[in-house]
Amino acid sequence: MSRYDLLASTPAVRRVQQELGSAAAAGRRLREPAGEPEPLTGAAAAFIRSLDGFLVGTVNENGWPYLQYRGGPPGFVHVLDEHTVGYLDVRGNRQYLTTGNLRADDRVSLFFLDHARQARLKLFGRATAVPADRCPELVARLDSPRTDGRVEQVVTVRVEAFAWNCPNHITPRFSQDELDRALAPVRERLARLEAENAALRAELAAVRTDPKD
Repeated sequence: MSRYDLLASTPAVRRVQQELGSAAAAGRRLREPAGEPEPLTGAAAAFIRSLDGFLVGTVNENGWPYLQYRGGPPGFVHVLDEHTVGYLDVRGNRQYLTTGNLRADDRVSLFFLDHARQARLKLFGRATAVPADRCPELVARLDSPRTDGRVEQVVTVRVEAFAWNCPNHITPRFSQDELDRALAPVRERLARLEAENAALRAELAAVRTDPKD
């Protein structure tokens, strides 16, 4: 059983598992230690680098969860090592809800979803958000690629555990860039056919207007 499942299986969760008939699996989990923080695999690291966005969940001091979307060019979330991911946080609406929540509780849940490949990765970690002017070397390391805008903070997440979700019910969707790449050969062929068609029409028009006819 993965460390992610062990961390996620709270007493309330286990009671529901008992009620809904998965008590045997829950019992096995209870006998296993949570263990040490789990290093990212090569597949997980490559998946994170390939995406242009993710969701981050925090909990505020009133106990309410908060979700925020973070986006940028593919690779804007950098895998710094097998235990750490990071990205440059740019200025937004200046509510700083996620940053404020992290000051009280550094635990986060990250959710990476790829609609095109129908794959998703969930991750538990501990995050820090530090003003960019305090760590210029790390800013330089995370600068390319990064989200456009004025950089305010450097966010790093120490990975505690991660797990892949099943692909069920993920609706295939594609970004504009993905569509452009997939359709490029089709568009090129259409352009060639249109050019050939235009040339044939011109030749036909020339034959029809030939004074020798």
